[in-house]
Amino acid sequence: MDLLCEEDYSGVFSGESTADILPEEVDSWPEESIASCIEEERHFVPGLDYLSRFHSQSLDASAREDSVSWILKVQAYYKFQPLTAYLAVNYMDRFLYSRRLPETSGWPMQLLAVACLSLAAKMEEVLVPCLFDFQVEGVKYIFEAKTIQRMELLVLSVLDWRLRSVTPFSFLSFFAYKIDPLGTFLGFFLSHATKIILSNIKEASFLEYRPSSIAAAAILCVANELPSLSSAVNSHESPETWCDGLSKEKIVRCYRLMKAMAIENNRRNSPKVIAKLRVSVRAASTLMKPSDELSFSSSSSSSSLSSSSSSSSSSFPCKRRKLSDYSWVGDDNSK
Repeated sequence: MDLLCEEDYSGVFSGESTADILPEEVDSWPEESIASCIEEERHFVPGLDYLSRFHSQSLDASAREDSVSWILKVQAYYKFQPLTAYLAVNYMDRFLYSRRLPETSGWPMQLLAVACLSLAAKMEEVLVPCLFDFQVEGVKYIFEAKTIQRMELLVLSVLDWRLRSVTPFSFLSFFAYKIDPLGTFLGFFLSHATKIILSNIKEASFLEYRPSSIAAAAILCVANELPSLSSAVNSHESPETWCDGLSKEKIVRCYRLMKAMAIENNRRNSPKVIAKLRVSVRAASTLMKPSDELSFSSSSSSSSLSSSSSSSSSSFPCKRRKLSDYSWVGDDNSK
């Protein structure tokens, strides 16, 4: 499907390198334009009660997490820009806030994720796979291209065709120069802040914060990670003074949540040490009676056969269901 919009595309392809931005260019950025982005960002996020729907279980947080994980896998598979993955998740959250799916998990969520990622790729990527080729990295269902196209149109209708969202990436360079006015560590700030943002995108708790607060908190996390940056960090300004419209309380809370998530992720990813047990085989064999040896051999054989059977059954790939009948996708009147 050709996605044509009467929009100004001068700043769409944000994958251009920001490492060549000069400090004097940043100084020339009108602060009013950044403040305008902060004012407009509320139109590109779900409503304030969206997070509470996950807490009340009217929306399935685990289904959302699975969909976001899949989007990140496909983004890595095709080497899409980080902004593409973020936009796909943003479209998905805004859709779920405004429109209820027939099921809170399963194939409707997968169809929505495929459609949102396809739309985001069309907005940001130069080379976009065909719709069928988006369905990689462990999808459970296979959808026909015409079904995905119908879902894309439904997403566009629900979002009122407002796809050029304000995201944390809209603020990163500006905030980085507020901390590092000389731009000495600009590349380091941008790459690490991007990793922090994407690593936390699955966590529903971050839905409480606007993109500007997420960007500011991520930049602060990077600045406080390495002591070597302390000499270059401008510590005389609080983050809420970087631009009008920023909330110190929101930035601090988001920063603390990022630090807590980093600690939790490090704990999960830390290698587990398994104690080694020394077994005396000779002593055991000398004490074993002939009848015990026969019993032991028999049980070992049956255990081996059971293990072989289970491994052979698990070696067959799971059948992926091909679905094509989604009358609700094209029904704009259903709620």
